[in-house]
Amino acid sequence: MNIRSALVPGSITVGKRIANISAEANKRLKWFDYYDRVGRNARLTCRHFDISPQTFYRWLRRYNPKDLRTLESRSQRPKHVRQPTYSVELVNAVLRLREAYPRWGKDKLVILLQRENIQVSASMVGRILKYLKARGILREPVTNHISVRKRIMPRPYAVRKPKEYQASLPGDLVELDTLDVRPLPGVILKHFSSYDIVSKWNVLGIYTRATATTAKHFLDDMERRTPNKINAIQIDGGSEFQSVFEEECQRRGIKLYVLPPRSPKLNGGVERANRTHTEEFYEVTDSDFGLADIRTKLLEWEEICNTYRPNQALNYLTPQQFLEQNIKEVRCH
Repeated sequence: MNIRSALVPGSITVGKRIANISAEANKRLKWFDYYDRVGRNARLTCRHFDISPQTFYRWLRRYNPKDLRTLESRSQRPKHVRQPTYSVELVNAVLRLREAYPRWGKDKLVILLQRENIQVSASMVGRILKYLKARGILREPVTNHISVRKRIMPRPYAVRKPKEYQASLPGDLVELDTLDVRPLPGVILKHFSSYDIVSKWNVLGIYTRATATTAKHFLDDMERRTPNKINAIQIDGGSEFQSVFEEECQRRGIKLYVLPPRSPKLNGGVERANRTHTEEFYEVTDSDFGLADIRTKLLEWEEICNTYRPNQALNYLTPQQFLEQNIKEVRCH
């Protein structure tokens, strides 16, 4: 191999390699050294190094023996880069909504913007969010993990849901579950979730204990804050859903279905709703987690879930909009 240190100022040859150019450029330099040794036979060179003729000729046109930097890779960035088309007002609107609801994605933000008569695509909202994050304007909330614990106990009264039972109308099946909320050391709260699998309507509660008496009080809240009649409730094997709770369901004529052991997937609606409440409420809410404070804010979040938050499972309607539309359709039929 020819020593080319004289051709490039400051270069040295180390083990037949020019030290001031990259490894990729040295590899290409070997192509042309071999090309010269075999009588400038391009096809033989391509077969020897297993490269395509198009690649070899492209670098041959670029190659200048007096300037080995011509063998370096060039930037592939286009000369003319697409410039953002969104306005400052749109960026501010997206930032305002995302800061208010830090766990909502671009699809939900589009619905909220449309409610403000701002027409924009989900992809543009996504680009705006990326722009805001890259510049440090938008910061993701710090995750405050909470734990979940389930207890399995035998059921004296509730029965398994029959396979033929299908929920077709709001209230036909409401899934009920509890969640341990541990936001601070030594603080343990019990979150109750009610989730209608047809209308996606939520009723939420927060207590210091998860007992059958507490569940009975929450049942009162469910019937008072659910806009339709509750026909059946599905629960897991927790002891909080036994005793007076079961007796109260029987007295009110509400069917009570219990899940088989280790089958939370059968209560998938409320389980997924609990994840939403965890990520979009508990982990981002500024609270001292005193019962009075967090209960007031939880009721506000319940109102947002039912009347403001677009629900993807309802084609981005809110549960309230779905119920209003459902009532109209039932009347038409």
